[in-house]
Amino acid sequence: MKLVIMGQGYVGLPMAMRAVEVGHHVVGFEVDKRRLTQLASGESFVEDVSHDELAAALATGRYEPSNSQSALVGFDVAVISVPTPLRDGSPDLSYVVSATAMLAPHVTVGCSVVLESTTYPGTTEELVVPVLQDASGLSAGVDFHVGYSPERIDPGNVRYSFRNTPKVVSGVSPASCAVIEAFYQTIVDETVPVPGPKEAELSKLLENTFRHVNIALVNELAVYARELGIDIWSVIDAAATKPFGFMKFTPGPGVGGHCLPIDPSYLSWQVKRSLGHQFRFVELANDVNEHMPDYVVTRIQQTLNELERAVKGSVITLIGLSYKKNSGDARESPAIHVAEQLHALGAVLQAVDPCIRANDFPTYITPVELDASAIARSHLVVILTDHDGLDYELLQDCSTEVFDTRNRLTGSSHQRL
Repeated sequence: MKLVIMGQGYVGLPMAMRAVEVGHHVVGFEVDKRRLTQLASGESFVEDVSHDELAAALATGRYEPSNSQSALVGFDVAVISVPTPLRDGSPDLSYVVSATAMLAPHVTVGCSVVLESTTYPGTTEELVVPVLQDASGLSAGVDFHVGYSPERIDPGNVRYSFRNTPKVVSGVSPASCAVIEAFYQTIVDETVPVPGPKEAELSKLLENTFRHVNIALVNELAVYARELGIDIWSVIDAAATKPFGFMKFTPGPGVGGHCLPIDPSYLSWQVKRSLGHQFRFVELANDVNEHMPDYVVTRIQQTLNELERAVKGSVITLIGLSYKKNSGDARESPAIHVAEQLHALGAVLQAVDPCIRANDFPTYITPVELDASAIARSHLVVILTDHDGLDYELLQDCSTEVFDTRNRLTGSSHQRL
């Protein structure tokens, strides 16, 4: 089977590696020339795919990184896994449109096209299908197959990978759903068919809106619990002992990545556009989570005031810049938003993040190792992303004040969110 995957980022590359593993011939289509060069040389930029795994895939001869449209000819299955960012509060589907338009001339009888990019309900049938039909002269669901299968990649998750995370699948017709499900059954352990693309599209938005709303709940609760003199972390741990009706979420400096700051807004935008209603839960969650970096900066200012220091001129060491632990993804990272504000206030910033290459740090942040000398230079240390493998005992016992937004340290010798 010839499989084309449009986009070789955090979603597309792990899928490509798994497809090569089971014997498919994979074209990893990538328009970013820098990424393409890295892929061709066996250099992975995704932490879930090692350099060795990428090199092994290239060595089979069944993985072809390419930006040439001639590589798209004769595909059996094409999967679109390109970014869908927000622009001024509205979904930007230009990457989806571009990828679809490139595939459209190469659609043939019996082939399948699957959209995986997160988007609003209706995108597959209202945007992707017409482009494919117009260029090919064929009928979707009859002559060729189209469907939607939401990506469920969780970068850095060692328990649930692409292979063992159940895959929701759908098609524009029962025949399309069956063919698309059969394809995914070759690369994942479990598939979950749903009635149609809109249900699949909405399921993805529901998953991330659920997380977004619950994170906002505990974030706001953390702010008020501190003012009430209550240890929010003890409260959450106590509630989590209930074996039913409760799911543990923890507060932090905000939300980031390619999902939570964006996906719920797709749902809110579609509800307002189609129905004329405000999705109040999403709007409120957005407001709370977007302002958590502001709250963290306020707490940093208060902590420095207690030390009789201004933010300006203070050396602040930030632990973690990516949006989540054990990931090198800094897209929409709340840690970066915190850093930007501290830089604007005149702080001297250094940061520790083993998951992000030093030359990818913002220019106003000095990369450092987590050691005694870096701590000694600091007036304050702020834990923003608690990557595993760092020497937290060093921070636990140091004399420099630490503000821990992730509850990584134990005891009460340092401040917590």
